Amino acid sequence: MNYKYFIFAIVLSFLSACGFASHSEKTEQDNTIVRVVPTFNPDSAYHYVEAQCDFGPRVPGTEAHSACLQYFVEQFNRFGADTVIVQEGESVIYDGSKMPIRNVVVSYGLGKPNRVMICSHWDSRPFADNDINPDNRRKAIIGANDGASGVGVIMELARQLGLKDASIGVDFILFDLEDWGAPDWAQSKLSDGGWALGSKYWASRPHIPGYQAQFAILLDMVGAQGAQFYREYFSDQYASWVVDRVWNKAADLGLSHIFVNQRGGGVTDDHINVNRAGIPCIDIIQFQTDTETGFGDYWHTHNDDMRNIDRSTLDAVGRVLMEIIY
Repeated sequence: MNYKYFIFAIVLSFLSACGFASHSEKTEQDNTIVRVVPTFNPDSAYHYVEAQCDFGPRVPGTEAHSACLQYFVEQFNRFGADTVIVQEGESVIYDGSKMPIRNVVVSYGLGKPNRVMICSHWDSRPFADNDINPDNRRKAIIGANDGASGVGVIMELARQLGLKDASIGVDFILFDLEDWGAPDWAQSKLSDGGWALGSKYWASRPHIPGYQAQFAILLDMVGAQGAQFYREYFSDQYASWVVDRVWNKAADLGLSHIFVNQRGGGVTDDHINVNRAGIPCIDIIQFQTDTETGFGDYWHTHNDDMRNIDRSTLDAVGRVLMEIIY
């Protein structure tokens, strides 16, 4: 992801279905429809973030990447997904060489025409080009927040859908090769710097020909302690009505201090390619007003590990998405 901001006017505790009810029920007294949304488990989401990090840096073409891919396939199948598809391909990276792509597409409610897409990237950056130690800058990072956090939220959402069906169809997509953009010391042979290549590949050849969803939501860096999510510039340009829907739902849940209803910055991320594929897509991504990059000082360093992951942030994002889904 080309994390250069342009500033504008600016769980695993209990894995059971206890407490779950139908998402729409009629009361006997007044025949009113009452929606009951399953409870997002932040401990479970935290566990799924940690499990990814335990494989090590998930750099395409490595053993850790392959092992984590197998973990995803096994887990989503265990969660009762209708289909789990590994989309295999390759793409030219910033220096002109080729790298493999393994996008993971997980679907629930295949027969339902009304669909929502929720996505994240699952690879981790092969360089720590922002690390304070020059000796570490060419080493791959764990990417706990930058990558694993969004996937951790998605895995818990998928587990919940396996326990309780929703009235709409949901497609989760884990994009690969998002974070192999040109490092600071290299010039890119690609006009886009080589970022977000997995979503670019999918957008040109979706897992189902002619695939459509009503809208899509991208999750990126959604697990850090004290994180805030502003309205990302390109999300507002492409799909402001989706931004409104998500941020208004967050306000209804009392989360306006986390989902700040103000313009942040613009980020070149996977949502750009999804929008170009004809699906309105927004980016829920951390934005900090007090740093040059717009992200935490651990971003693209070896400090992006589990120390930065906070259950309450995962919970805030997960609760909003549960409301959107159910």
